[in-house]
Amino acid sequence: MTQVEMSSMDVPQLYKRHIFACHTQRPPTHPRGSCGAAGAQPLWDQLLRRIEAEGLAAEIGFTASGCLGFCSVGPLMVIYPEGVWYRPKTPEDIDEIVESHLKGGRLAEDLVVVLARS
Repeated sequence: MTQVEMSSMDVPQLYKRHIFACHTQRPPTHPRGSCGAAGAQPLWDQLLRRIEAEGLAAEIGFTASGCLGFCSVGPLMVIYPEGVWYRPKTPEDIDEIVESHLKGGRLAEDLVVVLARS
């Protein structure tokens, strides 16, 4: 079997964008915190409703993920292929992400979070 360099492959993509949203739920007193304890579920429900309402479900993948590794700053989601991390706090934040990033192809700049491993 020959190896093919990834850069030379033309792999068809299933989605234009794919969202991974943390659904980890730890107890509210857990020292690391969690996206679930920070109120993620209603935001992700809003995101799914908006994706469907806007007719984007065929081109936007949504995956409920486990911990994304930055528990204390949640709720967190990341959108690929751009690799942009967002920290929405309200349903209005979700609406802005849908309008700007998913529909308009622009960053929802006020909601972008830049993460760094310590």
